[in-house]
Amino acid sequence: MTTWDTGVPAAQTLTGMFATSVRTWPDRPAVSDDATSLTYAELDRRSAALAADLRARGIGTEDRVGLYLDRSVDLVVAVLGILRAGASYVAVDARYPEGRRDHMLVNSGCKLVVTRADWRQRIAHLGVEELAFRSEATTAAPAVDLAEPAGAASVLFTSGSAGQPKAILLEHRNIVSFATNPSLPELVSDDRVGQISSVSFDAFHFELWTTLYRGAEIVVLPAVPELLAADFRREMRRRRITAMLVPTMVINQVIREDRDAFAALRVLQAGGDVLMPSACRDLLNGEFQGELYNLYGPAEATTACTAHRVTADDAERDTIPIGQPIAGATVLLLGDGMRPVPSGEIGEIYIGGPGVARGYLDAPELTQQHFVAGPLPDGPERLYRTGDLARQRPDGVLEFVGRADGQVKIRGYRVEPGEIERCLCRSQGVREAVVLPSGEGEDRHLIAVVVPAEDTTLREIQELARTELPDYLVPSQFALVEEIPSNEHGKRDLAALHEIADGVRERRARHVAPRTEVERYLAELWEELLGVENVGVNEDFFTLGGHSLLAFRMHSQVKRTYGVSVELSAVLRDPVLADVAALVEKARATGAGA
Repeated sequence: MTTWDTGVPAAQTLTGMFATSVRTWPDRPAVSDDATSLTYAELDRRSAALAADLRARGIGTEDRVGLYLDRSVDLVVAVLGILRAGASYVAVDARYPEGRRDHMLVNSGCKLVVTRADWRQRIAHLGVEELAFRSEATTAAPAVDLAEPAGAASVLFTSGSAGQPKAILLEHRNIVSFATNPSLPELVSDDRVGQISSVSFDAFHFELWTTLYRGAEIVVLPAVPELLAADFRREMRRRRITAMLVPTMVINQVIREDRDAFAALRVLQAGGDVLMPSACRDLLNGEFQGELYNLYGPAEATTACTAHRVTADDAERDTIPIGQPIAGATVLLLGDGMRPVPSGEIGEIYIGGPGVARGYLDAPELTQQHFVAGPLPDGPERLYRTGDLARQRPDGVLEFVGRADGQVKIRGYRVEPGEIERCLCRSQGVREAVVLPSGEGEDRHLIAVVVPAEDTTLREIQELARTELPDYLVPSQFALVEEIPSNEHGKRDLAALHEIADGVRERRARHVAPRTEVERYLAELWEELLGVENVGVNEDFFTLGGHSLLAFRMHSQVKRTYGVSVELSAVLRDPVLADVAALVEKARATGAGA
């Protein structure tokens, strides 16, 4: 058993924690975006006014309130207002497709949804009360705090093995234990913390609650693709960002292009996937002089249960450790019969401590399956079974090994293929669908093997996926077949399915070879970036497995090679190799960006 049981403050509420910060730093900046900046006192008054409005509408303890707003100052005001009314917030990423948004708002049992006035019609069909919200200066008196440490605070959705997202219910004390944890890098009141994560994911807890606990400033940043297009390093310096929790895949990709992109930061934390030693090596050998931490933890354990400060020595090894448990957390590596495995052997990660969630909302059987009784008399009474595998080194440090089940990670997100299959099959244009992971490491992506209905085209199925699913759940490649292969037991023949997936990657039958010097250069570049072979002029960058981060790398390398700049938006709009080559040729002819 690996544990650290000291140092976490007594359980309290998020609203009580915020009230302490207001008393300590009333005039310091608390949150800002490109249009608005609020001090702690102003944030206190505006959120109190919203809390009073919500209570007047009947919102109270253990109610759930949907939050459907842009990432902005208003969103932070709304989160605090909802909690101060005694309710919990269900934050919906405004970029999510309608189907995902509606599922979250309906299945979380929201009593009311806080949204923009011009977005009310988007959710009117759900039959849930809406509150059009825009925060304004107010002299409202502080609201009475109705929150309790064991009260519900936040509902997050993650993939479910039955093909539907699971709703995780976190309590105030869960998030407080993370935000105040002394094992994690300590923020100071002068810090400016970059907010880039989806509000529907648990990295938001650091950006919001750790920042407010320390009296620092939340700086709402543009989306990552916009930062990349504008020069990530320059934007970090211009906005004076000093601390961030960044998705691991973003770090891996950005540092490949500019190892000093994060040089302005005092604290950089990575979480969500496997941190590459090569990325750490490049970062630590550059201008970055801050602290680099690798965090591990599922949303059910409130963002992180282990942490490791990455050193130059770590960067020279095959894998970056996930570290040791943070204060108050217990991590067990268990094997058959829930017995601890010896040091050095692989076991499944079980987590105990104050960060472990209440459970899955309105799903007692699923909660009982994953939140289990601890097997050790001197250990925690309740554990979360992660499905992740790890081993412990002789020095007590943990190394992540992989997943124990069929769940996979794509670009830092946990993905359940069954969820995607169910979404595709809801369309009349799809008879059957199987979704498979393909590739390794940063090139890992999804392939959908689909039996289409008569007259349904591949493009229609791709458009369906892009419309109904968040971008990280959209398969990068599709294969249309007459039937899903089965084995002698009548189950999916996985070997045959993987052969189909391999065939998709080959694509040699209709290959059209590059014809010009630029086309040949781009084909070789795509092969390198995407981990595929035999790229032809009619290939689509995104169909081959590309995404916005890889498109940024392609854009940067083209500029470096030819000395011309092609608008990244144009590449995203016309991602076929021949079209990209034509854009480069035109830029060379006109000297654009030279």
